Amino acid sequence: MKSAACRSAWSFSGFVLAAALGVGLPASTSADPVKITIEKSEPRVAPVPAEPPAAAAPFIGVRPAVDLAILLDTSNSMDGLIDQARQQLWTIVGQFAAAKKAGQTPHLRVALFEYGNTNLPASEGYIRQVVPLTDDLDAMSAALFALTTNGGDEYCGQVIDEAITRLDWSKDPNAYRTIFIAGNEPFTQGPILPNEACKRAIEAGVIVNTIHCGNYDAGIQGHWNLGAQIAEGEYLNIDQDRVVVDIPSPHDKIIIELNTKLNATYLWYGEDAEELAINQVVQDRNSFGISESNAVQRIKAKNSAVYRNVGRDLVDSYAADADVLDDVDYEELPEAMQEMTAEQREAYVQEKADERAAIKAQLKEATDQRDAFVAAERERQAAEAAAASGGDATLGDAVLVAIRKQLTTAGFVVEAAE
Repeated sequence: MKSAACRSAWSFSGFVLAAALGVGLPASTSADPVKITIEKSEPRVAPVPAEPPAAAAPFIGVRPAVDLAILLDTSNSMDGLIDQARQQLWTIVGQFAAAKKAGQTPHLRVALFEYGNTNLPASEGYIRQVVPLTDDLDAMSAALFALTTNGGDEYCGQVIDEAITRLDWSKDPNAYRTIFIAGNEPFTQGPILPNEACKRAIEAGVIVNTIHCGNYDAGIQGHWNLGAQIAEGEYLNIDQDRVVVDIPSPHDKIIIELNTKLNATYLWYGEDAEELAINQVVQDRNSFGISESNAVQRIKAKNSAVYRNVGRDLVDSYAADADVLDDVDYEELPEAMQEMTAEQREAYVQEKADERAAIKAQLKEATDQRDAFVAAERERQAAEAAAASGGDATLGDAVLVAIRKQLTTAGFVVEAAE
């Protein structure tokens, strides 16, 4: 059967975070080598997106489309899973930033659903769309940090069906569209048969990857592998309580300082400008609250083409459309720009763009040096732990394995992200 990926081919000046926030940073720890186990694997009437053509047309777009929906079990036993999602969001984003098609970095949109939480209405299957498909990655980060666990009854088939129905999946025949669903109870619970939901997904050109949190054999017994087989995805199992290793480096301090300068180049505009500026810094703080390494992964993602705020930041918006300054209402401009002439506004935006480009060049050099240091340290730790038994993978490990494989099948050139 031809793969679905073949068929269809997330202004205010910066805040000094590390010192000003006074966030404690956990010490580096070692961990068992990661082992990833992979097996290749509707009662409700709803509109079904048209099936993409059997042979995708050659890519001719400006940026390839990537739509990723994350479906997380937020029942009582899943606190570790939520923690891993928070910790590894920016590593996953970094993998998309390291992928290119026809030399172009993808336009990444991410959605988030939670399910299995009894704080949610039973009439809706204990399911909630937390974030629709969006390229506002700071909004996705904020949503992850707001999740809580409770309950519950986990209806995998119903939440997959909801994701297929409710999300505005890209119609680009070359798009990479995928769902990652993670949980620990049997896959077959609920009023909608998961095999029907997964069949509907692949007919719509959406790959479904299933991640069982716990023992590999228990996942097989719970039929998590069958969902992936039907929807041409990967079946993976993880240890949701495994602690993600933090490897600090001597390059982190300069990266953090450059991030403060990077934030100062953003010219947020529109009705939500103040909230956008605040949220960018809050998500920096959230990353620091996990670890310094996690903060650096977020900064690295912010330095990539995937972190793009067209329609929110004037620098990104001006790069995409030079006429944007003519379209923005006076009162929606940053306060510093409101009294400027049209020529002064354009010059100011260009000044910030040039400043951002220079900072990003410095960040690239610093993060490349950090990546080399971390790779060597991981190799050293792996050698020391070679005699120990390996633990199960984390959420990020599992997602990265599937993403790399499926992006390659979808025609992307993929580099491994640190």
